[in-house]
Formats: sequence, C-alpha cells, structure tokens
Amino acid sequence: MADARSPVWTAVTGDVRVTVRTYYLADQSEPARSHYAWAYRVSIANEGRRTVQLLKRTWLITDAQGRTQRVHGDGVVGERPVLDPGESFEYTSGTPLATPSGFMRGTYHMVAVESGEAFDVEIPGFSLDSPFQPNAVH
Repeated sequence: MADARSPVWTAVTGDVRVTVRTYYLADQSEPARSHYAWAYRVSIANEGRRTVQLLKRTWLITDAQGRTQRVHGDGVVGERPVLDPGESFEYTSGTPLATPSGFMRGTYHMVAVESGEAFDVEIPGFSLDSPFQPNAVH
C-alpha cells in the first residue's frame, strides 16, 4: 500500500467520525485492459457516550464516465462491529473500476445498542485517482 501521502477524507455525523484513506494498487491494475484497482482503509470512531453498532452499509461507486454502482449489504468485511464510547474499528477493502479515476461515497446504517434507535452515518465522498488519469479528481 501507499505511504502517509495517500489522501485522507473525514466526515462526522453526530458522535461518529469516519476517516478514509485511499491507495491506488498498481500491482493489481491492468491499464491496457481498462482495469484499475484501489484499496481504502476506513476508521470508524465512536466519539459519543452511547454504545453503537454498524448493521449495514450502502456505497455509491462512480467511475470517470459517470456510471454509478450501488452496493448495499450487511456489516463491513463480514463484521457488524459494536463500538463502546471511545472505541474505533478499522478495516481495509477495495474496489476496481474500468476507468482510471472515479469516486465513492456512502452511508453506514447504525443503531444505538441500548435504545435501539437507528441512525445513518455519512461515509465521506472520496476520489479514486490513478497515475493514468491526466486530471486528478481531488
């Protein structure tokens, strides 16, 4: 993966902070075949006073030609993490595109464990830029 120069995006919804760092994966990309790959590292931090759980996620992945794919499902990387006050959860995932750039944004669908109150948390929009894109998005 890339070093500390990789771009970072952050969004705070209520008491939950989501930070995303992206990495272009040159070794998994094949530009001659219009296949570009990225990894992204997400940190979800509970900065509030109540215990929360991530139940589902919705992603909107858009390539440089404006084609958008919606991905919705349970948890993240096979987990539905519970975060006590002050705790955070990190995971790494990835996405391929048929274009040398694009962007992603999304929502985590969460619940306050004790009250059962459902709420959504914004995943910040972030660009996916490769060295093959002459005009980077960010």
